[in-house]
Amino acid sequence: MTAGAPVTALIVDDQELVRSGLSLILREKHGIVVVGECSDGDEVPAAVDTYRPDVVVMDLRMKRVDGIEATRRLTAAGGPPVLALTTFNDDELLSDVLRAGADGFVLKDSPAEELIRAVRAVGSAQSYLDPAVTARVLTTYRNSAAPVADGSALAELTPRERDVLTLIAKGHTNTEIADELFISGLTVKTHIGRIFTKLGLRDRASAIVFAYEQRIVTPR
Repeated sequence: MTAGAPVTALIVDDQELVRSGLSLILREKHGIVVVGECSDGDEVPAAVDTYRPDVVVMDLRMKRVDGIEATRRLTAAGGPPVLALTTFNDDELLSDVLRAGADGFVLKDSPAEELIRAVRAVGSAQSYLDPAVTARVLTTYRNSAAPVADGSALAELTPRERDVLTLIAKGHTNTEIADELFISGLTVKTHIGRIFTKLGLRDRASAIVFAYEQRIVTPR
């Protein structure tokens, strides 16, 4: 995605009514363009090749290929980031889709403004974990997955890098981190890259899990 360009999104959901509703919400006036739709996970690879979206908005419960498997395949193929879209009681599914490589999740009944924010964040190579269920999902994730990194590596972080990690764990976007710490967006990206390298982390989702595991932040 080039600077100033709208985020392009591919919507994947087996319910036509849901896809139509999402398309009505995600519009160019909000900096988003829906470039395509899929009714099942097995349609995603071809659609990604055709439309080259910045983000895939992925339902988790589908008949032929579910969202977790579709996300796993996209991640393995180096595809675009995935924003998982699901219901309030799918904690286990959400922890599974994080392990599969999703960069965030948002609830289907979230306000339109939150959905827009989530799509723009993930489509801009950031993460978004819906605050309504983050603590519960991370608990499930921690209980079912190996530790993401050695806590002793925290000592390698500078005070500013620790500040950035804390804000990542609280769900802040790069822009919000820059505003909070009075630094540039480029500096934020540099700090995040160093944090990932020092802690042996893959992405923002694993950084958030790490921060909760090490009690840098605690569930509200």
